[in-house]
Amino acid sequence: MAKIIPFKAVRPTRDKVSLIAARSYDSYRPEQVEARLRDNPFSFLHIVNPGYKYQQVTSGAQRYKLVRNRYQEFKEDEYFIKDTAPSFYIYKIVNRDGLEFNGIVAAASAQDYEDDVIKKHEDTLEYKETIFVEYLKTVGFNAEPVLLTYPDNKDLDSIIAKIMETRAEYEFTTTYRDTHYMWPVANVELVTQITSIFAEIKTLYIADGHHRSSSSYLLAKKSEAENDKHNGTESYNFFMSYLIPESDLKIYEFNRLIKDLNGLKKDEFLIKLDEIFRIENRGHEYYKPSKKHHFSMYLDGDFYSLYLRKDYYTINNALDALDTHILYATILKPILGIEDVRNDTRLEYSHGKNDLAFLKSAVDKGEFAVGFGMLPVTTSEMKQIADEGLKMPPKSTYIEPKLRSGVTIYEF
Repeated sequence: MAKIIPFKAVRPTRDKVSLIAARSYDSYRPEQVEARLRDNPFSFLHIVNPGYKYQQVTSGAQRYKLVRNRYQEFKEDEYFIKDTAPSFYIYKIVNRDGLEFNGIVAAASAQDYEDDVIKKHEDTLEYKETIFVEYLKTVGFNAEPVLLTYPDNKDLDSIIAKIMETRAEYEFTTTYRDTHYMWPVANVELVTQITSIFAEIKTLYIADGHHRSSSSYLLAKKSEAENDKHNGTESYNFFMSYLIPESDLKIYEFNRLIKDLNGLKKDEFLIKLDEIFRIENRGHEYYKPSKKHHFSMYLDGDFYSLYLRKDYYTINNALDALDTHILYATILKPILGIEDVRNDTRLEYSHGKNDLAFLKSAVDKGEFAVGFGMLPVTTSEMKQIADEGLKMPPKSTYIEPKLRSGVTIYEF
């Protein structure tokens, strides 16, 4: 059963939350980071990019210590406050496309991660885990929740809806045109009800944040080994999460772009594909697949539809049935020679919000030789992969909602 608990968040004052809140650092282009650091002294980016104060690029242990220093300065300047009572945080996002997400920011159990109560569907990289563990240990806080999803629950829906009838503590719209709302919940009766409901839920699934959750788990194990008085209630035993019902999850596909045809001429490449797929040249028609195991391909100015030949490919488990794996197993690896989809520089990814026009443009510019599109992974596919203990290929899902960093902060 899931152990989800309230915590005392460090969070911005109401008047500064819109200025402090920031997207994940990696989602900004360099010129965007520079503009925000230059024009907004309150941006959370000043904390995660602390060398800007000295016009220097920092890394490793030096950067982690400076992140800690910038964070302490924000607290000392009273840009942040810390709640006095353990709280849940009802969080609502209405994005620029009109999609609405309602969930709860809370602390999830690292032990549940180990016990597979919190299930994973994606592999993690050891070097990233190691780096992030050292980062967390040095800075002493986490500012970006892991996105967890749970089966739709009428009782939780009712509590969330009732709380959202009151005035939100935060209501702000970002330059990205997403509107965020947040309600702290410290009422003991409500906290107990929410905790009890989650205690009856058998399984939670990581939707986004596999490296953050695995690193938080490793930090918990490391901290436990170093603490002779460990009792399981320490803050390092938990990690900040944003929990939303499965029906609220929005999953987009990640399309694939490949820089060359692995030495093949166009006709040679198409003949090899014909062994595996039924191929139709769609010309300039923007073709997007409508069924699983159907793919879109853009090559040399034309779109193609690729339908997997059923007698060619055998499905034995949930991973075999996943379109991102099928593309890898039938084209990327055997024909295009891409074995390491994590590190091969010939392969790049474009999430589905960029649509097929983006894919076409990238190929037409000569940056890539061919592009492939597919349907998004479904929530049920994601869960089945996790339930069978399998792992998706990287960049199989682009999942919303995307939270802002610095709105709620969890200290260890």
